[in-house]
Order: sequence, then structure tokens, then C-alpha cells
Amino acid sequence: MSVLSFFTWCENTSLGEAIRASRWLFPAIESVHLLALAVIGGAVLVMNLRLLGLGIQRQPVDRLWRDTWPWLMGSLTVMLISGMLLFTSEAVKLYYHEAFWVKMSSLLLAMLFTFTVMRKVALADPDRVGPLWGKLAAVISILLWSTVGVCGRWIGFS
Repeated sequence: MSVLSFFTWCENTSLGEAIRASRWLFPAIESVHLLALAVIGGAVLVMNLRLLGLGIQRQPVDRLWRDTWPWLMGSLTVMLISGMLLFTSEAVKLYYHEAFWVKMSSLLLAMLFTFTVMRKVALADPDRVGPLWGKLAAVISILLWSTVGVCGRWIGFS
């Protein structure tokens, strides 16, 4: 089965057809998706600003990581579920949209980076990880997650 065949199958499922046929279902799901994006953006930004030496300075990095982790995971879960629902309603359109592929690649890289590098930097002993590595990780994280959001908007407005 080719990728296009899979996308066509997804779009033709009863779920995809129901979302597409409904007057309010797609906008409702998209609203939840965007709210989850805002929450994950906030969690990522708070953490990364701290690594850049901005924002919340009175709290250690590892503590801030632990405080933002549930928000990041909860919003990521909601974002992935709502994103899959949106995908089923217009999968073939997305197959041909360059922004979709950039968004999916960026999302995969952002998640991998967050669960590996960012986690290690945030939980490491501050004496072992110099401020330069924390700042570099923060900039990369901001760029990856911003690309996810910008490409999502690119899909929505083109």
C-alpha cells in the first residue's frame, strides 16, 4: 500500500467523512487542537526562557522541568489526538501540502529532542551542563516547536 493510498483510506473512513460532513465538528476539534498547541507552547517557552537566563530565575531548572512536564505531556496528548482527527477529514489534501510534511518532520524532531536532549539538560547537575549547552538546547527547542506551530497555521491558511 502506498502512502497516498493510506491517506485516501484515512480520509474515506466513516470518521473522516463524519468530520468533513459536520458543520461544527472540524472547527470544534481544531479549537481544541489550537488550545493544546497554546498550552504546549507555554510549557516549552517557560522552560526554554529559563534555560536562556530569562523568565523564572528563582526556581532551579530541574524543578521547573518537573513542574511543566505534566502540562507538556497533557497538551501533547490532546494535540496528537485532535491532530489525528483533523487529519482524517482532509488527509489527501495534506498529502499534497508541503507544510504538512515539514510540520510532521518538525513534530517528530521536537518530540525526540524534548524527550532526550532537553530532558537530560534540564535534569542534569548545573555544574556538569554549562549555560552554553542549556542556551543552545533552548534555541533549538524553540525553533523546532515554533516550526510545528507555524506550519500548522500555514496549512490552515493556504
